[in-house]
Amino acid sequence: MAKKKKPESQPEPVAGGKVGVYVCHCGGNISDAVDVAQVCARARRVPGVVVARDNMFMCSDPGQEMIIEDLQKGLVDKVVVASCSPSLHETTFRNVMTRAGANPYVYEHANVREQVSWVHHGPEATEKAARLVAAAAAKAARLQPLDPIRVEVTPRALVIGGGVAGLKCALDLAARGQAVVLVEKSPFLGGQAAQLSRLAPGGETAAEVIGELAGEVLRHPQVTVHTCSRVTGCEGYIGNFQLKVTRMPPTGPEYDERLAALSRSGRGLREYVPFVGVMPTSVPEGPEEININAGVIVLATGMRPYRPRRGEYGYQDFPEVVTLPEFIRLLAGAPAPGGALALHGRPIRSLALVHCVGSRQIPGIHEENEGGYLNEYCSRTCCGAALFAANLVREQYPQTRVFDCHRDIRTYGRGQEELYAAAAANRVLFFRFRAGEEPQVLRNPKPKEAPLLLRVKDVLTFGEELEAMVDLVVLAVGQESNDIADLVAQMKISAGADRFLQEVHPKLRPVETAVAGIFLAGTCQAPLDVGESLAAAGAAAVKAAAILTRGYVELDPFVAEVDLSRCTGTGACVQACLREGALSLVETMADGVTVLRAEVNPALCLGCGACVAVCPGNAINVQGWTLGQFEAMVDMIAADERLEGV
Repeated sequence: MAKKKKPESQPEPVAGGKVGVYVCHCGGNISDAVDVAQVCARARRVPGVVVARDNMFMCSDPGQEMIIEDLQKGLVDKVVVASCSPSLHETTFRNVMTRAGANPYVYEHANVREQVSWVHHGPEATEKAARLVAAAAAKAARLQPLDPIRVEVTPRALVIGGGVAGLKCALDLAARGQAVVLVEKSPFLGGQAAQLSRLAPGGETAAEVIGELAGEVLRHPQVTVHTCSRVTGCEGYIGNFQLKVTRMPPTGPEYDERLAALSRSGRGLREYVPFVGVMPTSVPEGPEEININAGVIVLATGMRPYRPRRGEYGYQDFPEVVTLPEFIRLLAGAPAPGGALALHGRPIRSLALVHCVGSRQIPGIHEENEGGYLNEYCSRTCCGAALFAANLVREQYPQTRVFDCHRDIRTYGRGQEELYAAAAANRVLFFRFRAGEEPQVLRNPKPKEAPLLLRVKDVLTFGEELEAMVDLVVLAVGQESNDIADLVAQMKISAGADRFLQEVHPKLRPVETAVAGIFLAGTCQAPLDVGESLAAAGAAAVKAAAILTRGYVELDPFVAEVDLSRCTGTGACVQACLREGALSLVETMADGVTVLRAEVNPALCLGCGACVAVCPGNAINVQGWTLGQFEAMVDMIAADERLEGV
């Protein structure tokens, strides 16, 4: 349990100190709707406020220096910043307090952008902003210096997932001297990248990337790899996670096929096999359980390609309709380049690529998937992968014609637009369709010429309906999140509407989850290509290593604290607690008698205040958010003449 000194009783803080108020214009985001000068003038009337200033950008260096200068000169000793959401810059301004030599917890944040200027216009915007700032100042006057909670860190990282992101993250952590346990559910390392031959847009082989990564991971003495393993239990908190890992023999036709391919290859353990991956250890014969303690967890659980419904563009109805991953595998086994492409002894004189299969689905237009959902997002990588494949076919098999059917071509990032230019130079013929007017794949009434007929209403020819006879249709399928509902529930992390795992903030904390100590790497977070997955894995490794290297972590002290002189041990707080293990009843001595009293584990406490609301003796308060501080805020919001317009 995290250690923290606490008194036996906590008297309610009284107002005091010199409060400085700093109001941000946010480049017009706030000041276009709020009269910032009037907010400052009214803030100066609030008891305890000695300074009220404004700045175009409080988060800028000049804005921060303004606060630091006032603190270091002794003009103020408590600070309120009125700006954008605290989720963006509360940490920024707490760091400002620290740099000025002040306690970071005598700071209060007032959100006057999202809660005011973005939702109100006219005089009511200034009125509301003034009252929110006054309430924050009233609370700030009652803030007391607090000490962060120090948690010792178990010097080990657990990486879940053995694809390229998991391998890269494990290797980067090990290179920094950290012990790493890598857990992979299948018998193989390499993930979805192992199901490819070459990687767009650069053309590297999967064997190069995965073989090098897996080889270095398996040779590194700091990394332990468990394949055929799943995390089946997770408890604890940052610095002290306790996990149960269960190893089971793999089951299912997919694993049987890959194991058979490994056997046919004649290669041994730890060797890369195309479209299989690297098998580092033998398959367990029966269930095994492993208990692992870790200071941090990195989720690199990957993605899966969208699997079209039966009949979607003729998939499964016509054997000549395949997904792009399936086509890549067929292409790898095709005869040597030259002339026309041949698959399974059948010449492919023409093929059609169809984009956005399983991506950018629109409610009311597209049919829901088996799970009752739509993939409304763009999978980002499909366009580049489809164009890469088109170029490969045209360059290696110049007698095979290629048609490309798309809603839009989205070739983002370095080297991607060049794929489109190369496809045009390679005489790939492009058709563009509108959403809701997707191409139709039909059986050709003239099968001697080609087995399939592609019918599309082409925007590029002003809506003309075109037909093309093709030997093969390739569906450029998007990316979907793997089904990791069990991990999401165990670790209490969040997934977005797209079912990918959710980061705290896409710019400021892009690889962190809302649960401290759990990080994200690769395509478990969003559709990414291999290069982006490797970059994200490196970022997660840096974040995780910073915690492990330090040996301890300091958490914000906004947690429940029990006044033992008032606690009667009813247990109502334990029943109301939203986080298992954060509150418990323990035996203690009072006046020579053994009694039950509430005890808080500060590392697990959410600071939600549910316990405060149910305690019959008012024996619990949340530090930094006491009932007295709330009351002062409410009183100030409801105040009359002191806050009336200047």
